[in-house]
Amino acid sequence: MGFWTFLEGLLLFANALAILNEDRFLGPRRWTLAEFQRGRRNTLKGRIIGLVHACQFLRLPLILFNIITIVIKLFTG
Repeated sequence: MGFWTFLEGLLLFANALAILNEDRFLGPRRWTLAEFQRGRRNTLKGRIIGLVHACQFLRLPLILFNIITIVIKLFTG
């Protein structure tokens, strides 16, 4: 596994986190931003909730990284 494959895997993981819907998927499991703000930021669950919301907040840069990756894959194969 090369470094480029690792970066593509991270990009796919960030895409998966960015498309999670808070009302349909995260809400019934109590993984909402309200849970995160109650002071449980240092727990594993709190860090995962923060990561999910950070990926959702940074959707525009994520779209740009996807476009760059697609263009690179078109030229390099």
